Amino acid sequence: MPSNSSDRIEVSKLTPHIGARVTGVNLAEPLDDATFETLQRALFDNLVLHIPGQDLPPGEQVKFTERFGAVEPHPLGARKGHPEFDNLLVLENNPKKRGARNDFWHSDISCAPTPPALTVLHAITVPEGKGDTLICNMYRAFEELPDDIKAKVDGLTAEHSGDAIRRRNEADNTDGTRNIDVPPAEIHPVVRRHPETGRRALFTNRFFTTKFTGMTEEESEPLLELIEKRATEDDNVYRHQWQPGDILIWDNRCTMHYAVYDYDPAEPRRMHRTTSAGERPAA
Repeated sequence: MPSNSSDRIEVSKLTPHIGARVTGVNLAEPLDDATFETLQRALFDNLVLHIPGQDLPPGEQVKFTERFGAVEPHPLGARKGHPEFDNLLVLENNPKKRGARNDFWHSDISCAPTPPALTVLHAITVPEGKGDTLICNMYRAFEELPDDIKAKVDGLTAEHSGDAIRRRNEADNTDGTRNIDVPPAEIHPVVRRHPETGRRALFTNRFFTTKFTGMTEEESEPLLELIEKRATEDDNVYRHQWQPGDILIWDNRCTMHYAVYDYDPAEPRRMHRTTSAGERPAA
């Protein structure tokens, strides 16, 4: 039997509504179609996968992520890529470098015309017991809205702007690229349909989403805040406590995530991030 086989994979739920732990697979080794399809189905069913104990070189991480779709550099050039792979971001803190913060709820680069479908994050070095990542279920956030709010948001569109990244990267002592050329805001549906599952999920976040179409920022803020509050209730969130070698894969089309910044900026932390290309969100 090959080193990777769908028969060896075990998937166990991490919470009732989001997240699963996957064992019995080595992502540095080739995956046959059946094994990959098992992983992909587990991801669609659980929205985020934790695959522990992986030793995945950067090139192999890129190859693995490519199974889901083309691996792209950050569209705004917000951070430098890996020296050998510009489509792999190194998220790093150490005494000489302070990474740009991500301690806010967001879906990766929702300001792009075609936001990433999936994110793969590999922990190389992590501060013990710190720097957790939280991920929430945006399918359930939509389904659990009060009927009047659900009717209000269904059919709305909203503006997503990359100016939030520009402002974040202007902070002192950060490795984020400065003077980013920010393109015009993109308009996406507030409730999007997942192209693989057919399910509908809320698609706003208070980092990139500036306002609803036809409303001012001030008029939009209470509803954006309500959506985030409902989406991030404790029973709708998986909180991941990192160990070296962990890999998390999450689906940006139906989740938001938040990187806890509770460690000293000088504490060593290194993560490798790849994303697979997505499609233009559709209602």
